[in-house]
Amino acid sequence: MMKVMIRDNMSPIAKEILEASEHIEAVIDNNKETNDPSKLSEIIGEYHGLAIRSGTKITEEVLKNASNLKVIGRAGIGVDNIDVQTATKHGIVVMNAPGGNTVTTAEHAISLMLSLSRNIPQATASIRDGKWEKKVLSGVEITGKVLGIIGLGHIGKIVASRARGLEMKVISADPFISKDAAAKMEVELVSLDDLLSRSDFITLHVPRLKETAGMINKDTIIKMKKGVRIINCSRGEIVNIDDLHDAIISGHVAGAALDVFPTEPPDASLAILQLPQVIFTPHLGASTGEAQVKVAEMIANQMVDYLTTDIITNAVNFPSISKESLDKIHPYLQLAEKMGSLMGQLERKIHDITMIYTGQIANLDTRLLTHAALKGLLGSFADNPVNYINAPSLAKERGINVKETTSDANDDFAGVIKVKLEGQKNGPGEVWGTIFGRKDPRIVRLGEIYMDAIPQGSMIIIQNIDKPGVIGNVGTTLGKHNVNIGRFHLGRLEERALCMVNIDTPADETVIDELKALPNIVSVQQVYLE
Repeated sequence: MMKVMIRDNMSPIAKEILEASEHIEAVIDNNKETNDPSKLSEIIGEYHGLAIRSGTKITEEVLKNASNLKVIGRAGIGVDNIDVQTATKHGIVVMNAPGGNTVTTAEHAISLMLSLSRNIPQATASIRDGKWEKKVLSGVEITGKVLGIIGLGHIGKIVASRARGLEMKVISADPFISKDAAAKMEVELVSLDDLLSRSDFITLHVPRLKETAGMINKDTIIKMKKGVRIINCSRGEIVNIDDLHDAIISGHVAGAALDVFPTEPPDASLAILQLPQVIFTPHLGASTGEAQVKVAEMIANQMVDYLTTDIITNAVNFPSISKESLDKIHPYLQLAEKMGSLMGQLERKIHDITMIYTGQIANLDTRLLTHAALKGLLGSFADNPVNYINAPSLAKERGINVKETTSDANDDFAGVIKVKLEGQKNGPGEVWGTIFGRKDPRIVRLGEIYMDAIPQGSMIIIQNIDKPGVIGNVGTTLGKHNVNIGRFHLGRLEERALCMVNIDTPADETVIDELKALPNIVSVQQVYLE
């Protein structure tokens, strides 16, 4: 009999499903004392499974004492409260329940938009104060208005569907969705600047990334239509709260609805909290009874499948293959994922993808390698977990067509993986990789230029005109900023050259800008490959 601990006041349906298998004993522990990792680590050793929500933190201290633990199930999407890397090292599968609360979050965004348009929270407060302010609290209709959705993923797609039912004109900005995919949703895909200038309401549904942090700021707000209303149910860091406050004071922004904040809970002295044009909820996007039942049901069923039949679903850290097959393919899985991540970070746009496997690699389960490459590619611009199982479906949803071919040709190597982005024009459109020895990954070609580079850690990718002084200038610039070079890989083709530089610590924007300004430099990009 296996034991599973259920925590964080999870829906009772989780216990019902787990114990229905007759091979699992489910123990509910909602003791707040064991939220402390040091306390949880004292009792975790007897459990084979752990089902949690966001309240329990699974740290290295907990995992090192989890001698019997096989699976951690997160009833929800985010796994920020789990040390996934350490769990993987311990052979513990980490699962989540993606999609279980997307409808709830989308509905909350629509609710906030309606409340914002008709001043419903303000009117409620006004009446409680004994007032009758019909003129002051007059609102606006949403029928016929333009809703701009920034981020057309799972949640954004549902928001678009609900908004169309309300007879709104829906436009969206999302570089990772194709026009055909958007058209099928009856959404007009536009540039971000176009969306900002046309939208009466703007709702945010983007992940927390370097590129999205602070994307709503004084520079983007000034591009918006006067009188725009902004809704944020995504991540608090997406909106510069101070700039939004100033824009509302000036009258450029008519109002805002915020479910999330850069720091939660927000400081009570935050200036924007005092503005009557802004309404707030305490991160309630996913907080409905239906959503909590759904994610609990999903994660319990997934845990039963794994603990009783070894079937892995929605794992964020492990492919769904047997141990024997995994031993053979593991080095190539890591290589393919790094290659996908490299192309995703270099390109930052969607393209159809062709995966080509040559030589001995063609005899492996290349389907899993394609999943790994897609995981790396999509994971480079999404903060929601992307895994080997859901990567193909996520690619399909974004309008990415994936083609896979195999060949016995060896390309001067025992086996090569090639990731090609179709229709790419401005940068290196493909990358080739192989394994040296039995486990050492190498990039052997980027674009049309052959080289021998180790895809690891922070890397600077430089394209340049092949003239004297470039390498010296690059080294001098990095040295001036105390950025140590671990490896310097160089490839050449006619008058062009390519440098892939491993650096010990990431370079900041100042360093990158200085490198771009050097003579004979064509482009400079920084990537990180785990």
